[in-house]
Amino acid sequence: MAATVYPSLNAGSVPGPVVCAHVGSALLEVSGDDAVAFLHGQLSSDVQSLESGRGQYWSYNSPRGRMLANGVLWRPATGAAGRVMLLLAADLADTVRRRLSMFVLRAKVAIADVRDRYTLLGLAGSGNAEATRDALGVTVAPFVAAPFNGDASALALPDGRIVVTCPATSAPIIHAALARHAATADAETWRWFAIAAGVPKITAATSDLFVPQAANWDLLGGVSFQKGCYPGQEIVARMQYLGRLKERLFAFRTDAEDVPPAARAFSATFGVDQACGTVVNAASDPSGGSVLLAVVQQAAVDANDIRLNAPNGPRLVPQALPYAVPEAAPPRAPRAL
Repeated sequence: MAATVYPSLNAGSVPGPVVCAHVGSALLEVSGDDAVAFLHGQLSSDVQSLESGRGQYWSYNSPRGRMLANGVLWRPATGAAGRVMLLLAADLADTVRRRLSMFVLRAKVAIADVRDRYTLLGLAGSGNAEATRDALGVTVAPFVAAPFNGDASALALPDGRIVVTCPATSAPIIHAALARHAATADAETWRWFAIAAGVPKITAATSDLFVPQAANWDLLGGVSFQKGCYPGQEIVARMQYLGRLKERLFAFRTDAEDVPPAARAFSATFGVDQACGTVVNAASDPSGGSVLLAVVQQAAVDANDIRLNAPNGPRLVPQALPYAVPEAAPPRAPRAL
C-alpha cells in the first residue's frame, strides 16, 4: 500500500533568520572528575564517547522506561575537561537537578542550575547560520559547540536551529549583534520551528508519559542501544527488540488556538471514551490555528480521523515530518536461548 503523503508545515510563513531571546529552556552544568561517567550511567545517550566540543540528544528516564526529561547536551570546548552542559525544559530543571543529585553518592560530581549565569538565545529559519557567522564570527556545524568570546558557544542542532549560550553579562551585546542580522522573534516562534523539525520537548505536563521510541527519540538519535545500563534501559531495549510499538510522534495542524501540552486526542477508531493520543508540544501557526506534535496510536493516524480534546473536537490534520516514521511492526518472537 502506498504511503500517505501529508502536507508539510510551511516554513516560509515564518520569516528567517530569526533570533529568539526566550527558548523555554534551562541549563544545568554537571562538572567534576566523574561527571562524564556519571551522566553516561544516568542518561539514554552515549555520553562516554562524546568528544570535547561535541553534543548529542539525551533523555532521562524513569525505571519504567518513561521519559522524565530530554534535551541536548554538550561538552564545552573550553574550560574544565569534566564539564557537561544539559539543555532541558525550564519547568523540569529543578526536578531533574534534584533527582540526579540523589544518585551522585561518592562520585566527584557537582550539578548546578546555571540559568542565572548564562543566557540562552535561539536562531532559526533560512540563513540563520550565515547570521551567526556574520554576527559572532563562528561557523556552526551539527552538534558542534563552536566557542567564541570566552565562555560563549554556538551549537547547531541537526535540524538547523542554533542555540547560543553566553554569560549573562555579555548577553545584551551578543543579542544586539545577532539582531542586526536576524529578526527578533519570541518563544512561540522557537516552538514552531521545533515542531516543524519533529523534535519533541518533554515538559512538566508530559514528564513520565512516553517511552523514548513513542516520542521518536530513537529516530532522532537520542538513544544508544550499544551502551550499558541506565535507568529504564531494560524496558527501552525490550521495546526495541521484542515489543510492538503501537504509537509514535506525529505532526498535526488544527484550527484550535492555545493548545496546551498533555491535551488528549480522540478518534472514532477507539470509541468515545478512550483517548488515542497526547499532545507533546504546540505553537501558534502564523497562518492561523496551531501546529503541534502528539504521540498518537498508529491505527488512528491510518484512519485519518483524529480530534482534539473530545471525539467531536477540532480536527487534527496530519502534517509531514522531515524524517520517516516506521509503521507499527508485529510483535517479535522471543529469541531462542
